[in-house]
Amino acid sequence: MKGDILVLNSGSSSIKFGLYDGDDGGLPLLGRGQVEGLGAAVRLCAVDRNGEVVADQTLGEGLDHGQAMAALVAWGRHREVAREIATVGHRVVHGGARFKAAVRVDTAVLAELERLNPLAPLHQPYNLAGIRALAELEPALPQVACFDTAFHRKLPPLAQRFALPREYFDAGIRRYGFHGLSYEYIAETLPQVAGPAVADSRAIVAHLGNGASLCALRGGQSIDTTMGFTALDGLPMGTRCGNLDPGVVLYLQDTLGMSSAEVAELLYHRSGLLGVSGISNDMRQLLASDLPSAREAIELYTYRINRELGALTATLGGLDALVFTAGIGERAAPIRARVCELASWLGVRLDAAANEQHGPRISTADSAASVWVIPTNEEWMIARHTREVMTGPKPS
Repeated sequence: MKGDILVLNSGSSSIKFGLYDGDDGGLPLLGRGQVEGLGAAVRLCAVDRNGEVVADQTLGEGLDHGQAMAALVAWGRHREVAREIATVGHRVVHGGARFKAAVRVDTAVLAELERLNPLAPLHQPYNLAGIRALAELEPALPQVACFDTAFHRKLPPLAQRFALPREYFDAGIRRYGFHGLSYEYIAETLPQVAGPAVADSRAIVAHLGNGASLCALRGGQSIDTTMGFTALDGLPMGTRCGNLDPGVVLYLQDTLGMSSAEVAELLYHRSGLLGVSGISNDMRQLLASDLPSAREAIELYTYRINRELGALTATLGGLDALVFTAGIGERAAPIRARVCELASWLGVRLDAAANEQHGPRISTADSAASVWVIPTNEEWMIARHTREVMTGPKPS
């Protein structure tokens, strides 16, 4: 394969993109940007490899995914850059039981992935909308789907099972786990940042963003994670409730008379930080607020992280390293400080000054478990998997 790799992450209101040099073994970034505001005032913003702005323009009002993709392709064609895109890699949240590694997309693959839309309604339909839109515009351009569930494909059998009869597991009702592209990047990067001794260590990675989860790693492999069948499980998130007694859903429907659509709206869009605070799903706004409800949302958020941290530590049989990543994990020093304070029972000791500087190491020398801040790079993982699908595996 000769040429560059375009990475696309199509969401409900934006299409994020990154361009990588596919001819260079290290896959260096050439530029990135996003088309934002889909369905409203749509803008294209992009920077080159040096961070210089190469696009900042309004594309129109009310554009959908297809129209936004067409505008993005047209902009790329008219740029005076003598480069050729060889293939496109897409983030696809759910691969289900069938897709355990990145795969080249065809009509059969797309149809299979569409069946998983109900399991990730905030992501999957929009991921696939990006693939369909580009296929119509550039039918000869190869496209590769890279899955957030794939990193967890070797979860131990007990970590995959719900306590349901076997036939439901065989029908695909199992724990898949998510944020796998992020965890895979951290698993490979942690030994480089923290030293080779952590390569076989017991580590927990906290991917804390608008979506949030924890993953227990042993020797860089996923052993357990807080998300399960859907991306609704586990920690409270920006607008998602996280772990919930299933009986609550039955009560909402049978006693309060809510439809399944109304329940889905509540659990996916009106819960989490937004629901508890009544203010915002943005952690920056909550940290800046003096309202009691904002403090309550933050306290619940960190309490639940500590509870799940304890559960995953039990699964690992101890903890050697804790890693914070993603938007909140990388940039919210007060959240990291509170989590580490709650984890003092594990012997975690925070270096307050290092935490304010965002690491990379934010624990003291005498901390029983080292604590790190490592920026994730899901885009780069997608680029690498895309190249591997097209040409075969390459060294990390």
